Amino acid sequence: MSQATYNKIWTDAQKDLDIQLQTEREQFLQPEKDRVKVFKMLASSYIKYMQIFRNLEEAHDRLVHQQKRAVIRRVLDGVIGRILEMKKEMVALENSEFHYIDNILEDLKLLPEDIEIPIPRYFIKENLEVLQQREKMLDEILCNAGLQTQKPVKAMTFEEAIKMIQVAERARQGRRRAVFMKQMYLEEKTKRQTKLQVQTGPNPDDAATCIQKVWRGYIQRKKTEKMREEEMIFLGMSLPPHLKAMSPSQMHAKQVNALQGEVQERNEEVFIKGQLRETEGPDIKETLEDQISQCFIECRHIIGRFPDYPTKEAGGSATIFSQKTPEQVAAELAAKKEMAPQKKNQKEEKEKEKGKEKTKGKTQKTGKKEEDEGWKMAPSNFLSIMEEGSSQYKAVWQNRDEVWDFLQDHDLELIKEEKREEVEEEIRVQVDELMQQKLENLKLAVDGEKSGKQKKGRKSEKKKKTAGKKISELEEDLTPDRTIDSLYRELVEEGVLIKPKKVYLSDYIGEYSYLGTTLRQVDIEPVPSLADVRQLIALYGILPLGSQTVHEKAPLVKALLLAGPAGVGKKMLVDAICTETGANLFNLSASNIAGKYPGKNGLQMMLHMVLKVAKQLQPSVVWIGETEKTFYKAVPKAEEQMNPKRLEKILPKFLKALKAQDRVLLLGTTRRPFDANLKPFCKVYQKIILIPRPDYASRFVLWKHIIQQNGGVITNLLNISCLAMVSDGFTQGHIVQVVRAVLSELRLLQMTRKPLRTAEFMTPLARQDPVYKEEEETFKAWYAKTPLGRARSRALAKSEKAGKGKTK
Repeated sequence: MSQATYNKIWTDAQKDLDIQLQTEREQFLQPEKDRVKVFKMLASSYIKYMQIFRNLEEAHDRLVHQQKRAVIRRVLDGVIGRILEMKKEMVALENSEFHYIDNILEDLKLLPEDIEIPIPRYFIKENLEVLQQREKMLDEILCNAGLQTQKPVKAMTFEEAIKMIQVAERARQGRRRAVFMKQMYLEEKTKRQTKLQVQTGPNPDDAATCIQKVWRGYIQRKKTEKMREEEMIFLGMSLPPHLKAMSPSQMHAKQVNALQGEVQERNEEVFIKGQLRETEGPDIKETLEDQISQCFIECRHIIGRFPDYPTKEAGGSATIFSQKTPEQVAAELAAKKEMAPQKKNQKEEKEKEKGKEKTKGKTQKTGKKEEDEGWKMAPSNFLSIMEEGSSQYKAVWQNRDEVWDFLQDHDLELIKEEKREEVEEEIRVQVDELMQQKLENLKLAVDGEKSGKQKKGRKSEKKKKTAGKKISELEEDLTPDRTIDSLYRELVEEGVLIKPKKVYLSDYIGEYSYLGTTLRQVDIEPVPSLADVRQLIALYGILPLGSQTVHEKAPLVKALLLAGPAGVGKKMLVDAICTETGANLFNLSASNIAGKYPGKNGLQMMLHMVLKVAKQLQPSVVWIGETEKTFYKAVPKAEEQMNPKRLEKILPKFLKALKAQDRVLLLGTTRRPFDANLKPFCKVYQKIILIPRPDYASRFVLWKHIIQQNGGVITNLLNISCLAMVSDGFTQGHIVQVVRAVLSELRLLQMTRKPLRTAEFMTPLARQDPVYKEEEETFKAWYAKTPLGRARSRALAKSEKAGKGKTK
C-alpha cells in the first residue's frame, strides 16, 4: 500500500481517539453504582482502544516520514498505557484476570481477532543492531566455554555397527539385482514386440484408440480437478488462485518493505543540530550572557547586592528566564534558604500523623467497604500524553498539504524548532560556568564578598543527600571495579544467563472462548481459553517490557507467576516474552543455581550481578522454573542437598530494588503450586495466571497446526474433529509428542502413497498420561486461596445473598 493509505489509517485512528477521549470525559466523571453498567463501559472502551492501538501500530510501522512516526509513537505509548489502566480497573471490578466480553463484541459486530493484542514491531526494530551484537557475543561466549547446546551423539556398540553395515549392504545388493532383472525383462519384451511388428505390422486403429483413451482421460481429470477447485472456492474452503500465487505486485511490495526499513533509518537530525550549533550558536550565547548580566544588575539595584547564582540541580540560569522578574527570582532564592529547616519539621510532623491515621484507617476500612458510594475511574497518567499528541497532530499534520512530498523527507523547520531548544540547553551549561565566575568577580570587586562558604555548605548538603541515599538503597555496588561485559561473561559461563528459544507469542496457538458470558449468566465459572492466556502475557509481560514510558507510568507489575499442569506451554511463554521484547533471560531455578555461588555472601553477589546486568542491559526477564521449590512447605529428603529455599528470604528484597524505570520482570513457572507455602508465595508474585488444559476448539486448531508444521498432509481420511474429541484432558505438550512420534522420517516419505489416518495417532496418544479431573480441581482449589481468588469468592457470595434477598 502507498504512503497515502497509511496516512489515512493514521487520520482515522486520530479521529477515533478524539471521539473516545470525549466519551471518557462524559462517562467517567460521575460515580456509578451499577457494576454491570460500569463493566460494559470499561469493556467497550477497552475494545475501542484496542482498535485504535492496532491502527496506530500499523501506521507507525509502515510510514516512512520520521517526524510523523515520532508523533504516532508518543500517542501509541499513551494508548498502550491506557489499555493497561483499563485492564487494572476491570480486574479490580470483577476480581478476576479473565474477562468474557463476547456479548459486547457481538453488539459492536466485531470478531475476536479484532481485539487480539498486536505486538509493536518497534520493540525489536529500534534496538535491532544492539540485539544482534548481543546475540553474537552470547554465542561466542557459549562456544568458547563449551556450553553451546548440541544434539547428543548416540553411542553404538560394535555388534550394532556390524549389523547396520550388513543391512545396508544387503539392501544395496537387492536394489542392484532388481535393476538388473528389470533391464533383462524390458529387453525381452522389446524383442517380442519387434518380432510381432515384423510379422503382422502396426494396426492404425489400435494406435488411434490408444491415443484417444490417454488424451480423453487426461482432459477429464483436468476438468474434474478444475470443478473441484471452483466448488471449494465457492464454499470458501480454499483461496482463489490469484491470492495463492505470488503476483508481481506482491513481489514489488516485498521489495518495498525491505527498502522501507532503510528509508526509516535516515537520520538527518544530527546534521541539522550541528548546523544549528554553528550558525545560531554564537548568537544564542551572546543573548544569554546579556540577559543574565542584565538580571544581575537589576537585582543589585532592587536588593542592594548581587544574587546567588542558581545551582545545576535547581536548573542553572534556566530558573532566571522562567518568565519572572528579577525581584521574584531574588525572593525565591532567599525563601528557599529560610524554608529549608521548616521543611524538615513538616516532614517529621507528617510522619507522626501518618502513623495515627494508619490505626484509624484499619477501623474505618470495614465501614468504608459497606458504604458503597459507587465506582469512579482512577486518575490516568496517559490521558495527558494522548491529548498532547492529538493536539500536535491537529496543529501540524491534519491540514498539511503533502501532494508534492513524494519522497516523505524531513521537514527542516520542524526539526530546527525541536533541536533549537536542545542546542540552547547545551550552550546554557557553558554560559552558566562563565557567568558564575563573572558573578564571583563582580562580588569581589563591588561588594567584597566571597562565595567559598556557600560552596562548602552545598558540598556538605550533597554529602548528606548521598549518605541518605546509600542508607535507603537495598543493594550496594559490590563490583565497582568490574565492567558490565565482564559480569555478563561470568553469568553466561556460570549458566545463569541463558539463550532463550526463538518463539513468538503467535506460535502459542489457542482459540477464543465464545460461551464465557452465557456460562457466567447461569452462575457457572467458565474455564479460560488459551487465547485469554495469550492476551494476559501480552498485557503483563510484553507491552510494559517493550516500552520505557509505558513501564514507568502504567500500573507496575514486577513479578508474574505462570501456574498450570505439565505441558501447557509455560516455558514457551517465557521464551516468547524474551523473543518479542529482545530481553535477556536469567535462569535462577533451584536446580540451576545449586552449588553455584555458595554461602550467604555468594548468593548476595550473584543476585547483585544479575540485578546490575539486568538493569544495565534492560529489558530483562529473571526466570525461576519450578518456583514452588523456593517456597516449599517441607523440603523432600532427596532435594535437601540442592538447598532449594536459598532465594526465599532474599526475593522480596530483590523486588524492592526494582524501580518503575527498571524494565526487569521476575517470572516464575510452576506445575505444583500447592506444594508451596501460600503466604510468602503470593507476597512475591503480584500477578498469578492459571493456565488450563486446552478446550475442544483449541485442540482442533492445535492438531491441525502441529501436523502441518511437522510435514504432515491433512486429507479426508484424517478426522481432526475426532482427534480433538478423543484428546480431551491432554495438553499441548502431549499432542506435540504424539505427532512427532507418528510423523517419523520414514512415514513422511510414505505420505504420497499412504495418506495419514486417524487410527495412527490413537496408540501413541493412549501411552500419554492425561490431566485428570482431580488434578484440575486441586489447581482450582489452590487458586481460590490466592488473594484474587478469595476476593472473587467473596464477591460471588455477596451477589448470591443479594439475589436471595430479592427473591424473598
